[in-house]
Amino acid sequence: MDLLSGQPYWFYKNGALNNYPSISEDLSEEVVIMGGGITGALMAWYLSQAGVPVVVVEKRHIGLGSTSGSTALLQYEIDTHLTKLTELRGEKEAVTAYRLCLEAIYKLQDIAAEVGEEVNFSLRKSVYYASKQDELPELRKEYEARKRHGINVEWWDQDTLRKHFPHIKKSGAILSHDAAQVDTYRLAHCLFQACIKKGARVYDTIQVDEVVHQKEGVLLRLSNGKKIKTRQLIIACGYESQNYLSQTVTRLHSTYAIISKPIPQAGPLWYENALVWESARPYLYMRTTEDQRILIGGKDEAFQSAVKRDKLLKSKSWQLAQAARRLFPDLPFVSDYEWCGTFAETQDGLPYIGGVAEHPNTYFALGFGGNGILFSVIAAEIIRDLILKKKNPHAAIFGFDRA
Repeated sequence: MDLLSGQPYWFYKNGALNNYPSISEDLSEEVVIMGGGITGALMAWYLSQAGVPVVVVEKRHIGLGSTSGSTALLQYEIDTHLTKLTELRGEKEAVTAYRLCLEAIYKLQDIAAEVGEEVNFSLRKSVYYASKQDELPELRKEYEARKRHGINVEWWDQDTLRKHFPHIKKSGAILSHDAAQVDTYRLAHCLFQACIKKGARVYDTIQVDEVVHQKEGVLLRLSNGKKIKTRQLIIACGYESQNYLSQTVTRLHSTYAIISKPIPQAGPLWYENALVWESARPYLYMRTTEDQRILIGGKDEAFQSAVKRDKLLKSKSWQLAQAARRLFPDLPFVSDYEWCGTFAETQDGLPYIGGVAEHPNTYFALGFGGNGILFSVIAAEIIRDLILKKKNPHAAIFGFDRA
């Protein structure tokens, strides 16, 4: 399926970082991971670190699905507010989900440091402002809930917000001290290269035509006639994983992003180069890059087809550029790259992680939503524990049988 169109900045910036072979013979391995994006890379990393031998297969080139189009704002905030998630799942599970995402930021920081500084991981603050006056009470309630549960946040009133962002003429915002950003495409490649050094085998441009469940494992039939036998299969193919499920767990959306040319300014482009986003749904979101570019995304639409999504790219890109100029009129925003993609969300905003009865010896790592990278860290830990026959105390929060 066509996941992405346009000029995804991270691929244009990095190019084809590494070469991976195709499969020329039948294989057998303890664990096979379907999916060569950031979710599959993190899954391979955690398993390789635990000494579990893995084979990874990807039907595209490594990282050229949704990963190359990721805007990589790493935020503990789930697309569903903590207050709303508490109503849906109860306070204990909602708070645990938020805390796991927050912890995942710093786990990813440690992973990035181990695989190399070139992934451009950097901690940031995050500013989440009320788009409309009537959304302010709900945002204030959300701030109080986060503060009550020990999340490091501050409340910015209108004057404080104007002080730091003079042209964001809104009534209030939550400042979060825990956020980050990264070059996701490069990170995925670095993770796979590190896994290969530990004995993992990574293949791309190979299509899995059939998944056959057997008594003691899973057989994958490939498009080139070869086969892979495995005791346990992990499906980490993003929203395309829905093709292997009879249970519908996703809603698809089209999203758009653009990035400016480098802005010749010393120092931060705005307050501490924080991540910036808004309470409206769909929401605008912004970040900077290490070479002083502005990345802005949003203007989401319900997904109908890749053709209809792509037809809107020019108009959506223009709207995003106008929004950037309106919010930061003192910065010379000149659009450089623009792209669009398809992403999935769930009803409660949480990922789906674990197994289903219809697919024995198979685990799904479905890190949907606005913070899918952090969800993928959580998924990698849970599935690693399941494979190692260890009890994970958080697995049930993200299971397929949740209410």
